[in-house]
Amino acid sequence: MINTVFIASTEPNSGKSIISIGLVNMLLGKAQKIGFFKPIISESVFEKKDSKIDTILTYFDLPMAYEDTNAFTWQEAMRKMETESQGEMIDTIIRKFKFLEEKYDFTVIEGTDFLGEGSAFEFEINVQIAKNLRAPVIIVVSGEQKTTAQVVNGVFTSIRNFDAREIQVLAVIVNKIKPENVKDIEDLLAEQIPQAILLAFIPEYTALQSPTIREINEKLEGKLLFGEEYLSNQADNFVTGAMQVPNFLNYLTENVLIITPGDRGDIIISALQANLSTRYPKVAGIVLTAGYEPEEPIIRLIQGLQTIFPIIAVKTGTFQTSNLVGSIHSKITASNTKKIQLAIDTFNRHINIPELEKRIVTFKPSGITPRMFQYQLTKWAKNEKKHIVLPEGNDERILKAAAQLLNEDIVNLTLLGDTTEIQATINRLNINIDLSKVKIVNPVDDKNYEDYVNTLYELRKTKNVTLEMARDLMTDVSYFGTMMVYRGNADGMVSGAVHTTQHTIRPALQFIKTKPGVSVVSSIFFMCLADRVSIFGDCAVNPNPTAEQLAEIAISSAESSIRFGIEPRIAMLSYSSGTSGEGEDVEKVRRATEIVKSKRPELKIEGPIQYDAAVDPIVGSSKLPGSEVAGRASVLIFPDLNTGNNTYKAVQRETGALAIGPMLQGLNKPVNDLSRGCTVDDVFNTVVITAIQCQDQ
Repeated sequence: MINTVFIASTEPNSGKSIISIGLVNMLLGKAQKIGFFKPIISESVFEKKDSKIDTILTYFDLPMAYEDTNAFTWQEAMRKMETESQGEMIDTIIRKFKFLEEKYDFTVIEGTDFLGEGSAFEFEINVQIAKNLRAPVIIVVSGEQKTTAQVVNGVFTSIRNFDAREIQVLAVIVNKIKPENVKDIEDLLAEQIPQAILLAFIPEYTALQSPTIREINEKLEGKLLFGEEYLSNQADNFVTGAMQVPNFLNYLTENVLIITPGDRGDIIISALQANLSTRYPKVAGIVLTAGYEPEEPIIRLIQGLQTIFPIIAVKTGTFQTSNLVGSIHSKITASNTKKIQLAIDTFNRHINIPELEKRIVTFKPSGITPRMFQYQLTKWAKNEKKHIVLPEGNDERILKAAAQLLNEDIVNLTLLGDTTEIQATINRLNINIDLSKVKIVNPVDDKNYEDYVNTLYELRKTKNVTLEMARDLMTDVSYFGTMMVYRGNADGMVSGAVHTTQHTIRPALQFIKTKPGVSVVSSIFFMCLADRVSIFGDCAVNPNPTAEQLAEIAISSAESSIRFGIEPRIAMLSYSSGTSGEGEDVEKVRRATEIVKSKRPELKIEGPIQYDAAVDPIVGSSKLPGSEVAGRASVLIFPDLNTGNNTYKAVQRETGALAIGPMLQGLNKPVNDLSRGCTVDDVFNTVVITAIQCQDQ
């Protein structure tokens, strides 16, 4: 079951409020704690709080702090975009959402209101938010002042736009449809929209769309003269009182707003009298224009009446005032409980609630974005703090990453090296690191040095290692750090910023050794692409694996994929797909695929398969129709190190993808290797995944 839904539209005033209110009401009947989150709110000079959030929190009495319900105003979000800080903005939204996810059984998310400029730009922001929060979308499409063809085309376009960005659409709700068009629209869409998408149709309701006199007064910045207790009156239409009284009375309709110059006492008096008469419809209110207010005798007359509708005075002229009133789009506010209940009733009447509940229960999100993945990694690492040793303690990248890791309280750290030299580097680079939180060890001066020497000698004496050789090897930071892990004085090790891969992992292969049932140590990279995270293996360790080794690498990579929250769909890569190619290299991949199928039949695997067929849905369906993996692969296994290493670096450099790793698989205890060209972020991320590996020990 999912625990969140994203309500999105592609245009302003689509009627998302009805869906948000109705959905919260529905969910409160199924779960105890419901949250509401609007990542980006619209600012208003009239409102200290977003009216949608205030309405839902107040009416449903949700125990949420207002500041927890949103992350940015639209202006703040725009500034983030202008300064190329979109990633930072998404990280903040993820963090605030995750806070709610932990506190509430279900969180309803609502997208932006499309009240600013650049609707395409705003749409992309909503897509990024929905995708990073792994939330299926309920699309709300407006049918207001649209033909049947325009509505149908709008639905198709919306679904295509979300589908193209791999956002899963749970339902499409077409709102504000002309009653005479509902049946045609329903028939046309039911024939062509996939059954996996729930469809609902809501005709336009005047009572939901009409503004209240309070909204009109705020929009016009008017002066309320009379009738404060009736500000909740709804104005279903308006008429300009600029004619003689007999003609004017013929234009009165139910819940009418009268707009007239303030010096037209005859219109004012006749409107008041008509409102009291059983032969005329109810008047919602009067707006007096041009800066005029009624003369004293008329005011005295009004004050003597028992029932007075709102009378508002404004400075603008009649024509301008009429245009302003006509441009008002009503909001459902906390004070208008009648309209809130009408919204709930409308939702319940037109949405197939049992079917929507069923789809929410059975819906399974797929894929994970890079930023959500990185957030999840950090969260997992913090769940159970581990102790990581960093042998290259004097490298500035290591120290900068260590500062960040300690400041975020993710792991406990030991740095290997000379204390004086490390302190000098910290001072020279002005690194903000609290040395009271980190242990610095110089191997030859450490109290465990002699114990480590003797342990190494006992482990390796059958390999012609003498005591003196063991003593010399233990001065090497790679051996010392690995021995710390072996002896349990550290949970894991990360090295390689200065040393080669062989120098880093040789000690681990010599005495930490592989897990039972594992014959080959391999590596994977978590490739954080623009919209997904894929696993590449083996790109760092095995030059030319056999079919049996390749199968083992695939199985280890699938297990790592599951451990890190990525559904494994394994592509065994080659230069041909399916049965089209021949040759020794293709046959090796084909044999490896069969071995995996026989050992782990529950895994989704395809091979041999070309890279484009593995990741591109169109190519995949063309070359391997019906495959569960083709076009959707999440774990890509390369046939040899030459192919894998070059491919991961090409993808990283050409697409700007973040490559986290390599993460070594198959060792009894976690030891991971860095590239000598690593960045501070590479060090940080590798330590985090190492800490997570340590939790499985």
